Parts: sequence; structure tokens; C-alpha cells
Amino acid sequence: MSLDVPERLLAKAEHGDVDEAEFIDCVRTSLPYAWDVIANVVDDLKNGIAASTGSTQFADNTTPPPDETSRGQLLRVLASDAMRGALERHFGVRLAFQNCHRVAAFPPSEADSDTYRKFTSPRGQLLNQSPELRDC
Repeated sequence: MSLDVPERLLAKAEHGDVDEAEFIDCVRTSLPYAWDVIANVVDDLKNGIAASTGSTQFADNTTPPPDETSRGQLLRVLASDAMRGALERHFGVRLAFQNCHRVAAFPPSEADSDTYRKFTSPRGQLLNQSPELRDC
């Protein structure tokens, strides 16, 4: 199961739309490792602790998860359109993802940049492979 959904929130969802802030809180509390990784990458971006390629700035996480539970959290949050979209709106960024741990945050204005396209391209994916990541 991806999320630990409180009964109150589930009942609300069964009867109609759910407030995005409540959904975000459910993601934050259910997937704390994933939340922290993304929040830290966004903080790095907003504080200027970012990689810079030409005029494009982005921040990324290159530290592998400490265990399979953490890896699973990151995979689930980024594989879900609903969760990923809500996090992008909440943090005001465009997220990009490679492997089991490499998460990058781009300003929304850079989603069409060469750097973003390179990061999310098949070539970028292939160049970010290594034997130690084969099992991730």
C-alpha cells in the first residue's frame, strides 16, 4: 500500500473531492523518507545550492536510499501521477527522476530547457547507470 490513509480522509474521498492540502499531508506522513528527499532538493534549489548548466539551475539528490523501505517510498511517490503532481504544485517545481534515487527539482520555467530535456532523455538515463545501481 502506498499511503496510510486516515479513516476520515478515506470517508471524505468516498463522498467527493479531497482538499489537496489534506492529500499532501497524507503523502508527507505516509512517505517521510520520500518527502524529506524531495523537500531537501527543493530547498537546495531555492537556496541556490544547485547544479548549473548554462543558464539552467536545478538541484538533485545523488545519495542512494539507506534501505529498501526508503527506496520503495521514493519509487511510489514519483511513480504516482497524483502524488507527483501534488508535490510539484505544493513545492512549485518540476520534478525529474532517474534510477532508484536520483530526483531533481527544476524551476517550472526550466521544464522546456535543454538541461531538463537532457536529464530526462534516454541518453541521460543510460549515462546515469552503473553496476552498483543495477539492482535499484
